[in-house]
Amino acid sequence: MRLVLLLLALLTAAPAPAQAQTQPRPPAQTVILLRPDRVFDGVEARPHEGWSVLVRGNRIVAAGPDLVAPDGATILDLPGLTLMPGMIEGHAHLFLHPYDETSWDDQVLHEPLALRTARATVSARATLMAGFTTVRDLGTEGAGYADAGLKQAIDQGIVPGPRLLIASRAIVATGAYGPRGFEPGLTTPLGAEPADGPDIARVVRSQIAAGADLVKLYADYRWGPGEPSRPTFSQAELTTAVETAHSAGRTVAVHAGTVEGMRRAILAGADTIEHGDAGTPEIFRLMHDHGVALCPTLTATDAITRYRGWDGQEPAPENVLAKRRAFAAARAAGVTMCMGGDVGVYSHGTNAREMVLMAAEGMPASEVLIAATSGNARIFHVDDRLGAVRPGLLADLVAVAGDPTRDITAVLAVRLVMKDGVIVRDDTAATR
Repeated sequence: MRLVLLLLALLTAAPAPAQAQTQPRPPAQTVILLRPDRVFDGVEARPHEGWSVLVRGNRIVAAGPDLVAPDGATILDLPGLTLMPGMIEGHAHLFLHPYDETSWDDQVLHEPLALRTARATVSARATLMAGFTTVRDLGTEGAGYADAGLKQAIDQGIVPGPRLLIASRAIVATGAYGPRGFEPGLTTPLGAEPADGPDIARVVRSQIAAGADLVKLYADYRWGPGEPSRPTFSQAELTTAVETAHSAGRTVAVHAGTVEGMRRAILAGADTIEHGDAGTPEIFRLMHDHGVALCPTLTATDAITRYRGWDGQEPAPENVLAKRRAFAAARAAGVTMCMGGDVGVYSHGTNAREMVLMAAEGMPASEVLIAATSGNARIFHVDDRLGAVRPGLLADLVAVAGDPTRDITAVLAVRLVMKDGVIVRDDTAATR
């Protein structure tokens, strides 16, 4: 006891540490001059030959020809490469992994949340390393609000990953989502949050309060096994949900594959429609007239059909052909295209598969690239920060081998990734 009292006395008598007279200066902002063969700026269809890009801290400060490196700047020569904005994935599910590994039902019902979250951190890193520096994640599919935690971990530098725009739980009509097939009346975990009638406004607000950057709704779905998709929410319900989200400054993505589901989503004021498989020329004209963008998710259909045995040879199965027809009809109607493939159905980090398929279905490579950069940025209302190589925007940049405006598959050959002014992948160092 005497020893304890003596120690307490010494501690209370010890003088407090002296306060520093001056605060330490923050380190000077890093300055990097990137000198590729060409720059695709995300806006113009043609790349700019001989351009360089100057980055200071986390911002682009100059882009153009004949840039001179300031004193102390790091110069990165990137011969043979095209520098472009960090790509933006428009439809992802980081908490899912390919269905040929584990079925959707088993992921939702049997995989522990901790396991799904751990896998999502790996998927986020793979996505970033593939050159996708921003991701719109459209639902955790039964993992609750774990995407909000993942977003925080990325923002705090705990794990590497892209910037996330999250929809968290997504919203479905009662009885119209899965997993299904159990004893009637038995409560089972769902892949989204049910809501009905006027209560849909409360659910939208509760998801926003929990951290959702946008709202995801299902305008149609299967009511029972073997049934075709049918509309789920009424026009009034969808309109209420969209008005509530827009009032809170959130955009709205709507899963819709049927003509009537799409029509209701368009008239409700949705910002994007996901899939649109059964869209007609008339319904796509309505989308165009109302300024609603389409995320066609060509790769999800392609991947699922391959899991069922298709070897990729022509003629393709009818569901693939229907998807192609819808994509062509949407383009013919002048619908704004979002680049998003529903990644999670297939492997994260292979996001560019959607870009390759869009080009294969007749969309010019430069338009695909614009859709994946400034186009998505504009649709998602982040074009004041991202999506283009312009002074003042955040320094999210990607260098790829070759010229992707001539051959879209160049986006599969990522050599350098910069996010927020920090190089997170560099496969070019050995050549310098």
